[in-house]
Amino acid sequence: MPGKHTLSDPATAVHIREILPPERITLKLTVSGKEDLFGQLSALLSRDVAGLDRRIGQNSLIERERLGSTGIGQGIALPHGRIPGLARCIGAFTTLAHGMEYGAIDRKPVTMAFALLVPDNAAEEHLLILSRLAGIFRDHETRQELLAAQTTEEICQCFARAENRCAR
Repeated sequence: MPGKHTLSDPATAVHIREILPPERITLKLTVSGKEDLFGQLSALLSRDVAGLDRRIGQNSLIERERLGSTGIGQGIALPHGRIPGLARCIGAFTTLAHGMEYGAIDRKPVTMAFALLVPDNAAEEHLLILSRLAGIFRDHETRQELLAAQTTEEICQCFARAENRCAR
């Protein structure tokens, strides 16, 4: 279908660069726990989105987390939520200064988090993006590159390389 995103068609695939500008990336973030992490990610998410209050984003991430941990293992958290009236899917990414207890599936500390907020009616796109991110984070080399990155540009380049590898 025209305009629909898919994982298998590179021409219409969901691309991380579309939802993650450099302004929504931060490195070596220090947090005191999940709520603090969600608050800081929400601040990043609301930076360039008119009308998106940081607290609304944070509450959406907290509500979803109450359903079960979004810690997918290997040091990765994918907190996500839906926002009524949000115009498009948006993401934020951070590496953490110190691994934190998160309740991840493998019970290992989280060292990176990619937060995703989607419009309330974007169920299919939401799942496609989460699937793409899970595929990217499955790759050991990508996780190591992200943790070693010193700049937001390096993070963007790493995601671009990882997407190219996943598309093959």
